[in-house]
Amino acid sequence: MKYKKNYKVQKKPRINDWIRISPVRLIDQRGQNVGIVEIDKAKQMAQEADLDLIEIAPNARPPVCRIMDFGKYQYQQSRKEKEQRQKQTKIEIKSIRISPRIGLHDLQFKAKQAEKFLNHGDKVRIEIRMRGREKAHQDVAYDKIKQFVELITVETETEQAPKREPRGLTMVITKDKEKKEKK
Repeated sequence: MKYKKNYKVQKKPRINDWIRISPVRLIDQRGQNVGIVEIDKAKQMAQEADLDLIEIAPNARPPVCRIMDFGKYQYQQSRKEKEQRQKQTKIEIKSIRISPRIGLHDLQFKAKQAEKFLNHGDKVRIEIRMRGREKAHQDVAYDKIKQFVELITVETETEQAPKREPRGLTMVITKDKEKKEKK
């Protein structure tokens, strides 16, 4: 029985003697486009400048290589990755659980909590748990969900309509996208 190896393959750019394809499009240390050059001449130019020849775009034809310090290149790449990770936003789904017998004040309190979640940019899952004979009165549960959504003052969009589940109802709402774009 074979086991798959669970390791992450890091794709490092080829540098200096590891670059085999010739000719290459060369960019010098000042960022100027030198043009299409044979690989031996590009390596020689990098050695004369006491820098590295780094393959930046290996999939391009001809591949793009740049003359620069490899440590500086790695630092720039790590900074770019860090900025991209910071720009990504993780959307969480926050759950609010109510029951069919919940009072108006409790419902208002939970609606304010849902508003905080929505303003923060999260999705909100509204769950109504029904037990015993409550399951026979689903219309009451649908009315409670409708009443709860109406109590939320933030413009919302229904991502998932009230859906019947074995132990009750669930519904997912988000902040209205059109309102987000205007801000």
